[in-house]
Amino acid sequence: MKNKEPIILLVVVFFSLLTYYLVEPYAHHVMHKHVESEGFAYKDLPELTKTGDATRGQELVMGAGACVGCHSIEAAGMPAAMEPQMAAASYGVNPPDLSNAGVVYDEKFLADLIKNPAHALKVEHKYTPESGKMHPMVAFYGAGGDIDQEVADMVAYLKSIAVSQEELTPRMAYELACGRCHAMSYENWTQIGEKPSFKHEKDSLAYDIKVLEYQDSLKAYMGKLPPDLSMYIRSRGEHFVSTFIENPQSHLEGTAMPRVGVTAETAEKVIEHMQDVGDTKRHEREAVGKNVMIYIIIFAILALLWKKQVWRDLH
Repeated sequence: MKNKEPIILLVVVFFSLLTYYLVEPYAHHVMHKHVESEGFAYKDLPELTKTGDATRGQELVMGAGACVGCHSIEAAGMPAAMEPQMAAASYGVNPPDLSNAGVVYDEKFLADLIKNPAHALKVEHKYTPESGKMHPMVAFYGAGGDIDQEVADMVAYLKSIAVSQEELTPRMAYELACGRCHAMSYENWTQIGEKPSFKHEKDSLAYDIKVLEYQDSLKAYMGKLPPDLSMYIRSRGEHFVSTFIENPQSHLEGTAMPRVGVTAETAEKVIEHMQDVGDTKRHEREAVGKNVMIYIIIFAILALLWKKQVWRDLH
């Protein structure tokens, strides 16, 4: 009797490849379409046409701009007016400390954020006249002078008090850009900060209650609780995360996640921090990989020399 197993194998392989061909393009090009980065250029935002004055900017930030009514500026000795969970109950999310806003965020983004928050954050679809909702951050309408100059002054002040890009650590970048919405359980990071080690269980539970209160406000503001990012870089990949940070709407149109507005350098540091948390042994593994390659090269050289020695009299 003729063996039909090869024919059956070919049929199975054919239909498996056909299924893969039909499903894979849909999965990658429709469900997970490829999005090209624009280099964090924010071409939809207007350039700053004025040269800012940090001294005047400080007066505006502390005065007519009313920034310190919601934001802390630890670098200028201005603490937060409320605890994070109380701020989230008022605004939906805890407003960021502005000490390093000038280095973390792109200057065009900062300027547009001051004048038109919903536009800068690309969440105008959430705050339409039909919805009756207004963005919790109040737009700055000027202090009686040239509004473009005043905004440039405020941006100049924020840049003047920030640390340098070299001093900005990956963790600092992550905490300011992402850490008020996304937890990182692998690093013990919650939306209200790193959870301390408590001596008494009741203190730990009290902290957890604050986190839950914050998360309830965040869910109401965003529509759902933003995901824990401990392993996100490994499940999604660096390119996806980078382009999603740059413009969430390009991947998920209508999403409630706002555009973060970070610079390209800051995005790299955010991703570096995510890699460090999601793969704590990556640097050791890379070092081991280099050592293995060196060993293989040395072994190949010795094997070649040994082969020549053994076969020398036979050639």
